[in-house]
Amino acid sequence: MQELQQVGAEALPVPGDVSDEASVRGMVETVMGEFGRIDVLVNNAGISTIVPAEETTLGDWERTLAINLTGPFLTSREFGKEMLRRGEGSIVNISSVAGLLGIGDRAAYNASKHGLIGLTRTLAAEWGGRGVRVNAVCPGWVKTEMDDEDQAGGGYADADIEGRVPMARFATPEDIAQAVVFLANPEQSGFVNGHTLSVDGGWFGDGSWESLRRSKQGS
Repeated sequence: MQELQQVGAEALPVPGDVSDEASVRGMVETVMGEFGRIDVLVNNAGISTIVPAEETTLGDWERTLAINLTGPFLTSREFGKEMLRRGEGSIVNISSVAGLLGIGDRAAYNASKHGLIGLTRTLAAEWGGRGVRVNAVCPGWVKTEMDDEDQAGGGYADADIEGRVPMARFATPEDIAQAVVFLANPEQSGFVNGHTLSVDGGWFGDGSWESLRRSKQGS
């Protein structure tokens, strides 16, 4: 919030639970009461669950889908109603490369991110003709607190990710933010609707085996 204020942007913190219907409605009321309109919604709330499928509890499954998939549905539905009334708006859902591929030990997370892409395309089909565009960004691995927590479990290291990405590095938050800004801005992407934009350094597009991929990095 301080960073936004430093560049002259007005910021309004609205805490709440995206998986709770009443909480989301309260968010909309607060935002509408303060600004009177909603132009862009970015669904970025998410959690990871790293555990083999056979050891995934129903509680872990339900919690992951509640935040990663039900949350974007509720916020899109409630904020989207206000956009539809005005006949314009943009929703950007943050999915993942794990929404495009299967990645081991992440059954709940992968399912939630695959589902989010399906939700994105469905809303785009329903709302595009009414002025509301809906798109998704699929980041590769980003250096965040979530990554630090996941690595602390010993499942992977920096070298595993860097070796899998043709560009041989993690994504930065700025890489993802620039893609979101592009999709949110009707002057730049006004005819882009229902699109899934991979921002993963080539992860999804590279079917090379590991030794071949590594031989091309830095060559």
